[in-house]
Formats: sequence, C-alpha cells, structure tokens
Amino acid sequence: MSNEQEHASMRAITVAREYGSGGGEIARQLAQRLHWQLLDHQIVQRVAQKLGISEDEAEAHDEHIEGFATRLLEAMQYAGPQAPLLQDTYEDIVKPVDEKAYQQALSQSIQVAAALGQVVIVGRGSQALLASHRDVLRVLIVAPLDLRISYVMKRENLDKAAAHERIARKDYERIRALKELHHCDGFDPRLYDLVINTGVLDLDSCVDLTLLALERKAQRLSLPTAELGPGAGLTSYPGQPGDIQLQTPDTHAK
Repeated sequence: MSNEQEHASMRAITVAREYGSGGGEIARQLAQRLHWQLLDHQIVQRVAQKLGISEDEAEAHDEHIEGFATRLLEAMQYAGPQAPLLQDTYEDIVKPVDEKAYQQALSQSIQVAAALGQVVIVGRGSQALLASHRDVLRVLIVAPLDLRISYVMKRENLDKAAAHERIARKDYERIRALKELHHCDGFDPRLYDLVINTGVLDLDSCVDLTLLALERKAQRLSLPTAELGPGAGLTSYPGQPGDIQLQTPDTHAK
C-alpha cells in the first residue's frame, strides 16, 4: 500500500498547540502536503454570516471552541442521518445565539468533518471530541516559553511584554475551554498520539514526523485493540526483571 493510500485510510489530524509554538503553521503545511482541507480561523466569518451575528460575536465564541473551514458548514446540510439534528441545532442558535447551543453545533461540525475525512483540524477541542476515533491522529505542539515569545514578537509585531501577555491569555483560554467543555487537561500527553517540541526541531521536520506518525498509525488500524500498546510483539522477560544496581565509587581505594 502506498503512503497516499495509507494516509487516505485516516480521516483527520487534530493539531493542538501552545500559543506561539508554530502549531498553526505546521497544520497549514500538513494540509498542503497531504492535499487535505485545513479547518481553522477562516470559519469565523462564515459562522457570523450563517448565524446572522457580527464577526466580533463569532470571535468571542471562537475563543472557547475555535473554528472550522467553509465547506464544513455547507456539508452540515448534507451529512446524511445527522443532517436533521444539525439543521435543528442551526435553527435554534440563530435566535438567540447562546453559548451552549453554539458549542453544541460546532462540536457536531467536528464530527461531520471527521466523517467527511481528509481534514486537518486546528484546536477547537477536536482532540477530545475525536479521542475515541482510531482513524484520527492527535498531535500536540509545544515549545519553551522564551522561544514562543520570540515567535509571537516576530509574527505579530509585538514587544516582549505584549507577546508574553498574549501567550498567557491564549493558553489560559484554551486550557479553561477544554476543562469546562470536555473535562480534560489539554496538555496531558496521554491525550495525544504525538507530542512535538519545536524548541529545537524546525517546522519542516515536525511536519515530516507527523506524516510518519500518520502513516504508521494507519498501518495499525486493522489490528484488534488487544494487540496494541507498548507490549505488542514483545516476548516476556527471560527472568524476573529487577533494578539495575549502580556501583558507587570506593572512596578508600588508592
């Protein structure tokens, strides 16, 4: 099976990130390399149009659950058995727009995105919503704070204090949203298949690692759950495992 065929057997990649770690750029490059749809901030304008609210109101919601690509909302109308439920939610949230209904509709849209397949979803709690899907690769991008400050200063033309404040606020909002909406710690590494630190690795290498993980996870989709895990394919220890005894220096030796 070719890499393209293996990638096609996976439905989505979710990219969670510390603010300023380069996760958004990695997601963009992944979508470009795979020829998949990138689902990110461009949805804010579309949501505002669909719901009849201002972009500022959509942005306020987006701080909590963040956005998806244009074809997602269009696809919600043609999602098979789920379509009536999605349409009902849509009509309910148009007037008035309350946070709970908004979050419900966008959470459902993530499920639709995964069902459609070949999508790279940036944030929006997608790593938690799709945690049970074996055909989804969940990635977390992190970096040391000082390097994230430098990144935000350069990309957003901010001074050091403003960049630091923005990072702290964005990280706090994302952590709070995941706890409130999904009752999980967004920076728990066990929520992810792959955690990458961009403190040393360049972004192209991070994309390469993610694509390799996508390929390798695709190769194991057909295995029963019981055959997965760190012990898969390993034999038992030949004897009773024990701690390695370290020798201490003999201070009396001459």
